Amino acid sequence: MRETASVQTRKKKSAISAVKPNSNHRHWEFAPLDKSSFTPMYFQIQTQLLKMIQSGRLRPGDALPSEDELSRACAVSRMTARHALQALKTQGFASRHKGQGTFVSQPKVEKDIMHLAGFTAEMRALGLQPSSRVLSADMIPAPAEVASGLRIEIGSPVFHLRRLRCADGVPVAIEEVWLSREQFPGLDKIDFASASLYQTLRERYGIRVTRADEILEARSATRQQAELLEIPRHASLLAITRTLWSVEGKPVETAHSVYRGDRYRAVLAIPATAVE
Repeated sequence: MRETASVQTRKKKSAISAVKPNSNHRHWEFAPLDKSSFTPMYFQIQTQLLKMIQSGRLRPGDALPSEDELSRACAVSRMTARHALQALKTQGFASRHKGQGTFVSQPKVEKDIMHLAGFTAEMRALGLQPSSRVLSADMIPAPAEVASGLRIEIGSPVFHLRRLRCADGVPVAIEEVWLSREQFPGLDKIDFASASLYQTLRERYGIRVTRADEILEARSATRQQAELLEIPRHASLLAITRTLWSVEGKPVETAHSVYRGDRYRAVLAIPATAVE
């Protein structure tokens, strides 16, 4: 049976699209490697890829060259190419998706655990736009653990604030705080979707903080945490339990926060005097 003109046209279009180059294909060009240098070749490749990422030539979500492409473009072995890509993944600049390849990652937010600052101040210092979504804000009876942290009677009224914290619109943390109603009356009347809690404590209640006692742990995301943070269930989380103290030596808040392990990392600078 003779094919109609429309069928023949569709076949021609299919044939054309079958040989059309992938629009995501990138011609990889690297500066020649210095093979006489003491700097390992994988590190030279890694450095060039990192410059492409930091300059914006490669953006989060863009595909990185495969091991084969990298070995051909740089005239190195696949092992050297694999080492360069692995180094980028270790540093948090790339992630491997099984069956798809290696892609540029969103840069991780660094939390300096030796420097006491609120989420809003931390994000602005990093050049990121902070935002919050209030999940709950209620006066509740203090559970035993909260009462112990705040040094109040069990069942005393406390303000419980739970928020989803975002950096440049990306969810990175779930924060929960508990504060005594007796010490901070009226907190439940404030919209903490836009207001900074620590700025409010400082400006409205005259609180000056001196230190925070923190416990850091590794956790796996629960179903609810995974949904809120837009990550797979059981993905890695950085969990921080904190008690904040005023200059008068009184507990200001007790808090529990979980941070996305793929977007957050804790940074600790240890004084040399602590090393023996």
